[in-house]
Amino acid sequence: MAEGFARTYGSDVLQASSAGLAPAMSVAPLTHKVMLEKNIDVGNIYPKDFKTTDGQADLIINMSGMELPVKPAVPVERWEILDPIGESEEIYREVRDQIELRVMQLILGLRARKKTKPAARSKVDTRRRSLGQ
Repeated sequence: MAEGFARTYGSDVLQASSAGLAPAMSVAPLTHKVMLEKNIDVGNIYPKDFKTTDGQADLIINMSGMELPVKPAVPVERWEILDPIGESEEIYREVRDQIELRVMQLILGLRARKKTKPAARSKVDTRRRSLGQ
């Protein structure tokens, strides 16, 4: 979900790539459904393993609820957001809305910094237990 929102709303200030500590084989059907309600198609986003993306980000957003297996060389923000896998469609919507709010706050912060000093585009890597979110 975070990657979908980041790509849709913040492509002017970041390049998002999501990865999981134990990624699912595909995006959960309810994730796809609730994101389509926001006119965001995450069907082209596929689960990636944390290890394959390590070292490719300027910032890591950790939504896993767990410590990362390695200490990254880049800043890590921890977002406490429920993993909706196995939950109701309504929980998926609540999680989606929480993630949308957090992603928008991140994007607005990056835009504000961009106005004060020119900088290269940021890469953001969102870490989840699975990419069902």
